[in-house]
Amino acid sequence: MLPVKQTASPVSYAAREPAIGTARCDLRDDRLRRFAAIWSRAVHPTLSAPVSRAEFERHLVPLAAVLRDALHARPFDPRPAHDVGAALVAAHCTEAAALPQILGVIDAYLVLYLPPGHPMPAEESRARCSRLQHAVAAGFAQALAEHARAEEEAATKAARAALAEAERALHTSEARFRAVFEDTSVGVGIADVDGRIIDVNGALQGMFGSPGRKVTGRNVGELVHPDDAPEFWSLYRELVRGDRDHYRVEKPYYRSDGSVVWTDMSVTLLRDAAGEPQYQLALMEDITERRQLHARLRYEATHDPLTGLPNRTLFFERLDQALEPVPGTKSGTDSAEEGAGRFGLCYLDLDGFKAVNDSLGHAVGDRLLVAVAERLRACATGPRELVARLGGDEFVALITGPSAPGEATALARRMLAALAEPVHLDGRDLSVRASIGIVDGAAGELGAAEVLRSADITMYRAKAAGGNRYELADADSDARAIARHGLTNRLPAALDNGEFFIEYQPLVRLEDGTVRGAEALVRWLHPVHGVLGPDRFIPLAESTGLIVPLGRWVLAEAARQARSWHTDGPDGTPFRVNVNLSPSQLRYPGLVADTVAVLEDAGLDPSALCLEVTENALIGADEEELRPLRQLADLGVDIALDDFGTGYSNLSYLRRLPVSTLKLDRSFTRGMQCAPADPVDVKIVEGIVSLAHTLDLSVTVEGVETGTQADHLRLLGCDTAQGWYYARPGPPDRLHTLSLADAASV
Repeated sequence: MLPVKQTASPVSYAAREPAIGTARCDLRDDRLRRFAAIWSRAVHPTLSAPVSRAEFERHLVPLAAVLRDALHARPFDPRPAHDVGAALVAAHCTEAAALPQILGVIDAYLVLYLPPGHPMPAEESRARCSRLQHAVAAGFAQALAEHARAEEEAATKAARAALAEAERALHTSEARFRAVFEDTSVGVGIADVDGRIIDVNGALQGMFGSPGRKVTGRNVGELVHPDDAPEFWSLYRELVRGDRDHYRVEKPYYRSDGSVVWTDMSVTLLRDAAGEPQYQLALMEDITERRQLHARLRYEATHDPLTGLPNRTLFFERLDQALEPVPGTKSGTDSAEEGAGRFGLCYLDLDGFKAVNDSLGHAVGDRLLVAVAERLRACATGPRELVARLGGDEFVALITGPSAPGEATALARRMLAALAEPVHLDGRDLSVRASIGIVDGAAGELGAAEVLRSADITMYRAKAAGGNRYELADADSDARAIARHGLTNRLPAALDNGEFFIEYQPLVRLEDGTVRGAEALVRWLHPVHGVLGPDRFIPLAESTGLIVPLGRWVLAEAARQARSWHTDGPDGTPFRVNVNLSPSQLRYPGLVADTVAVLEDAGLDPSALCLEVTENALIGADEEELRPLRQLADLGVDIALDDFGTGYSNLSYLRRLPVSTLKLDRSFTRGMQCAPADPVDVKIVEGIVSLAHTLDLSVTVEGVETGTQADHLRLLGCDTAQGWYYARPGPPDRLHTLSLADAASV
């Protein structure tokens, strides 16, 4: 039994340590002691027993250590904080004013004085602190209820003892029972087995807010409330029949003014000397305030404080309920009730919201989120529709019922329409755009995490398609996105583990058919998926920033290999290796220094290196952006314009680019693979070659697949070529082995 309120003598904590786990605390820990001191100053005035503040502060130190350890724990578990709340009640924090002081200090000072010892985002530490507060409050409320129940049990025992004594004395000591009956703070009522209320004490009269005569004489069966527990009346009938001697329930009653009082009610059957049911004794405690506290804590724990919408916690509760298989059905099939167990989910993310926070400030961003939340709330008006805020600018809507899939699409349209009107804030009209991913299905098919992952993937597909739209979930798209995510996560370890390798495709001089160099093409030997081409992982490396270290590795390996070939052409020019540069590498400040270092380490002449840059990467580039390429060109490194002709084909900009080679895209030469050649393709290539040579640029053609095509290109004056006609990419020792066979016949 927890300690009850005392006022007589001081209380000592010396022999009573709170049993709340194994949290370590050191009284010399300055941060713990400072936090405990602040906590003690705030909570000590609310104690219900005379305890010195110094002693109470010492008692709080191990409780603070529990909160600190829970805040830092990996994985995070808020349950120890529940025991902290119970321990505070045991330490005589039993007054109503104690809980706000307890939670206020945790909210303001826990993260400040006891921050995590390892890196942790501020949002995560604050979220952990909030969940610890909820756990402390829940433990406090539960312990407080048990404290009140102990008082009630004491009154119950006194009442029963008085009644038993009265019966044994043949009712001669009714005055003794009447004293207990009238003086106890617990509501007491007596009724016969027919349900007629015979007598009530003053405490019960006060609960009902009416004179006793308006309760006395009424029948228990009249005191019905819509929120009565389903089992209440069956328990009542069993008791008056004599089939049970006691039951306990929480039951609401209407007061005389129409308001509701909630009671924790224990009903005991009193029998006569022959053992037959005679009376029923009801003991009632007013728990209205306790229920209101629970309701408030529940609301705060399940609703977003900014927008008032349900938060992630409540949303996942509802989603878990919606995904529970319908009893009597198999997963993936409709239930006996047509369409039961169906759900639809809309995952919404605002487009460009970060720009609002960055340019106008977080205060304006918060007001915009409130306005968006109101509009979304107005879109979901059905009883089976829930709109919640997951965090940041992410919202979600859940619909359940037979027509949920179709209703989810209709709701997505309504939400986009509701956001189409600009939001007016501080004299500004802020346009709002959103991308929505829609997932629907039957209960029992997917778990909550899978549904959210699919919705998130689908939402990003809507963003990639331009935003301000919705997309429907697609299993194939989900699988591709999951595969991309897996590859992205594996990339850093792959580079460290040496999973990348380079293949080389020969560059052949068309005039005499000799190999004049090679293009270095990186491959990934994935431990699960096997060999992956650059189209599978280069975009991922580009988006994550890993392209810079990967590109540096490719450059170093290619330079080392080129140096090992030790081959010069008949005109004395060195054997050349071509290496691709991505847009991110072009913007990397250390590009020139890294390239120079690689050439020096490999002992490779700069003229033996050609860096290939795509045409699209240089379109619109200003002089500052072109400076690294100019510096490399001045050092003697060749610069090739790759995929020439696939951009805007603005030939005038060729004069200002530091390029020495044009790599003609294969789309211009496909018409030459067979005889007769396409005359349009011939004219285009002839014009490009003439222009390039006029500008003192060489021309390389990629994608050569037939001997006929190679002959046409040689006659048109192209300088070098590469493609499957000559050789497919392969290991460096096969560089000079040319197949000279049409690709279709290989």
